[in-house]
Amino acid sequence: MPVQNAMTADFLRSAYGGESMAHMRYLIWGNLAEKEGFKNTGRLFKAIAYAEQVHADNHFKELKVQQGDYTVAAGAVFGIGTIVENLQGAINGELHEIEQMYPVYLNTAKFQEEKGAERSFHFALEAEKVHAILFKQAQDAAKAGNDIQFESVNVCPVCGHTVTDEAPDKCPICGAKKEMYKGF
Repeated sequence: MPVQNAMTADFLRSAYGGESMAHMRYLIWGNLAEKEGFKNTGRLFKAIAYAEQVHADNHFKELKVQQGDYTVAAGAVFGIGTIVENLQGAINGELHEIEQMYPVYLNTAKFQEEKGAERSFHFALEAEKVHAILFKQAQDAAKAGNDIQFESVNVCPVCGHTVTDEAPDKCPICGAKKEMYKGF
């Protein structure tokens, strides 16, 4: 069912805008990390960029038949710095989504009984919690002059759940099977 409430629709558009910008920002920071010799940190940025694309896609699809031009307000971190600074920007963005943005959006969707938006916001919120932890681990390694260590990064294409090394048998957020995860 299409979104019925204007506030939830506005929140979906805002979340779409923020996730779209995070996607591009992480691709840029990932390329910079690789150029600086932080190959795994670069892969982590690119994997999480894909997860942010999944979130944007989910939010966009929930708007279904709502067509037209909209001015979209979305918070975003800007700038290029050192690897440690870029990771801090990523951490700050994820924490904003975890502590501020998605709890409000999720509670509004629940209050307005917008089940599809509720699911989309829940998926993003839970995945962002993991992203913040992974970026912090990468930053801790970078502060010591090292690259984060892992064999691979795997992302659920349904909800954006992200895990280093082996994917779980079943996604802890949405229940997708291991075989669906995209590897980086």
